[in-house]
Amino acid sequence: MAVSLHELKPADGARSRSKRIGRGEGSGKGKTSGRGMKGQRARSGGKSGLKLKGMKQMLLRIPKKRGFNSGRIHPSTITLSQLDRWFENGTEVTVKKLKAQNLIPSNVPTAKVVNTGKLTKALTLVGLLATPKAADAIQAAGGTLQEAAKKEVKKSAKQKVAKKTTTK
Repeated sequence: MAVSLHELKPADGARSRSKRIGRGEGSGKGKTSGRGMKGQRARSGGKSGLKLKGMKQMLLRIPKKRGFNSGRIHPSTITLSQLDRWFENGTEVTVKKLKAQNLIPSNVPTAKVVNTGKLTKALTLVGLLATPKAADAIQAAGGTLQEAAKKEVKKSAKQKVAKKTTTK
């Protein structure tokens, strides 16, 4: 026999009626409505202010927000030991090849080589930045470094006006 929608009902004891407070002594929640006798907790809005006592310490523990996050995308760092491990001797290393090997994230425009580990292979690095010691280590291993051309920063209108007023 199939069950119809009008025959469905919740299980026994699943739904209980809410207790109606302040409706006479016979209800069990009359007179003071379950709030006890006098005092702050018996008053309306009396419970809300008490939460702040323990909250003060919690607020003091949270560090203040300071400074700002730069919108500039910084170059991803790559070590000499990573280059030594992932590339063969005489290979030309570019940003595209580093992204293909998943050594740098795909959204980063360039990478910077840092002097961590040892480089034993002669690699040609094209379009990558490098720290001075890393550049020395690359050249000592027999490799070459062709750094990426640095973009010129456009001067703002205020800087141009200031330059014109100072030259007169």
